[in-house]
Amino acid sequence: MKRSLLAVLLLYAALFSNAQQQGTLSLAVNDTGTVISRHIYGHFSEHLGRCIYDGFWVDPGMNVPKKDRIRLDVVEALKKIRIPNLRWPGGCFADEYHWRDGIGLRNNRPKMINTHWGGVTEDNSFGTHEFLELCSLLGTEPYIAGNVGSGTVEEMSKWVEYLNASGETPMTRLRKENGRDRPWKVSFWGVGNESWGCGGNMTPEYYANEYRRYATFARNYPDAPLKKIAAGANSADYNWTEVIMKNIPRHMMWGLSLHHYTIPTGKWNQKGSATAFDEKEYFNTMKNCLFMDELITRHAAIMDKYDPEKRVALVVDEWGIWTDVEPGTNPGFLYQQNSLRDALIAATTLNIFNNHADRVRMANLAQTINVLQSLILTKGSDMLLTPTYYVFDLYQPHMDAKRVPLQIETPGYTNGGQQLPAVNASASINAKGKLCITLVNIDPANDRTIQASLPGLKYKKVSGSVLTGKAFTDVNTFENKKKVAPAPFTGAQLTGQALTVTLPRLSIVQLLLD
Repeated sequence: MKRSLLAVLLLYAALFSNAQQQGTLSLAVNDTGTVISRHIYGHFSEHLGRCIYDGFWVDPGMNVPKKDRIRLDVVEALKKIRIPNLRWPGGCFADEYHWRDGIGLRNNRPKMINTHWGGVTEDNSFGTHEFLELCSLLGTEPYIAGNVGSGTVEEMSKWVEYLNASGETPMTRLRKENGRDRPWKVSFWGVGNESWGCGGNMTPEYYANEYRRYATFARNYPDAPLKKIAAGANSADYNWTEVIMKNIPRHMMWGLSLHHYTIPTGKWNQKGSATAFDEKEYFNTMKNCLFMDELITRHAAIMDKYDPEKRVALVVDEWGIWTDVEPGTNPGFLYQQNSLRDALIAATTLNIFNNHADRVRMANLAQTINVLQSLILTKGSDMLLTPTYYVFDLYQPHMDAKRVPLQIETPGYTNGGQQLPAVNASASINAKGKLCITLVNIDPANDRTIQASLPGLKYKKVSGSVLTGKAFTDVNTFENKKKVAPAPFTGAQLTGQALTVTLPRLSIVQLLLD
């Protein structure tokens, strides 16, 4: 009798434990009016460390495929994930950059000191023409950040004219003298960067007036309407958003930026290692990452007060994890390794952006190569793809697809008396009716099973890919480039209108249903 009772108790305990590991996913398939803009999947390349120089733009003698000095193996890797836009030249560097220093014969271009990043000499060999040639090779839209901090209205106005005007003007003549007859017609323009800090230490009231002045003289030319983006808030500075939305008319700005970095420790002076961290620090990092959802919700609510039609986009044009630099590297170059933890951050953040696609219509991961949360790391003529790169590969089906709103009930991931949702997700349907669901299990110890109902949807098959590893500290190295790489996923079962998915611990899963 005692054995029988014990067996029953163990059975109930097992069933209860199993229930605790399960969650549910409900999809609002009849509410798919919002498009997930492909521009959410944008990137950022600043004149910082080895992002431009020794990243995109290499020594003429380097033995890699090149066009001019643009590194083509890097270009091909980024083309495979269809990057939609690329932000340049900064960042803080943008507000000390004077565009005329970067045109004309390279031997005649003046040198400068990059006072923000490492105090190195900038030879201006990579300038406007080189950047726009890079964008052409990538098949991506340029996003240029103009100099408000140390520049002038005339300087930005003439840069727009140089790039976009087609008539006979001093700037178009100069452009033609430098080898470009046709205008590039660049749409995305940032009016300054971090004007609350490195871009001028302005108050929001002062910046709003400056923006109105600069934006007035940044002209639209034939077939080249500008999408002007105001320098927005630093993380949770909700007052900045309030003042900007109150003082800049809707018709004068296409978007308002937001910058937020995930700092593992939450301390800027000691951020934490990119590779040597324990579960407590991992948990804290994921908590700081998930704060992005609250940030967007609260900034969007302020924007809704002044712009209920949601005409102004929230542009999260700097985001990602920021750790201490790799030991032995220049502290001003911001070079850090990229782990499975970083991939989980990227996937979670992209899920958040997708779910807020009614307001978030553009974003830029910082940064593309060799800086912060990079997609690509290089060492001489060698290169590798980071775990974060593979996240952007897996999430491609969401680009320009219709968002499927969802509700997820997930078990908790607990550490040190605190709890986070173990699973997050986003979903979309493309023009052909194919459903994409991306799910992230941040729990380092437990697989999680999610039950999803698909009412009204008649799919016949499900396929998938998974990105995972043995530990959240796993990284790709030049000796082992595929330690963290996607693999086919077989943990999903489709039965009629019911979908069951078992997510491995520390995993990102992409499901495609058709």
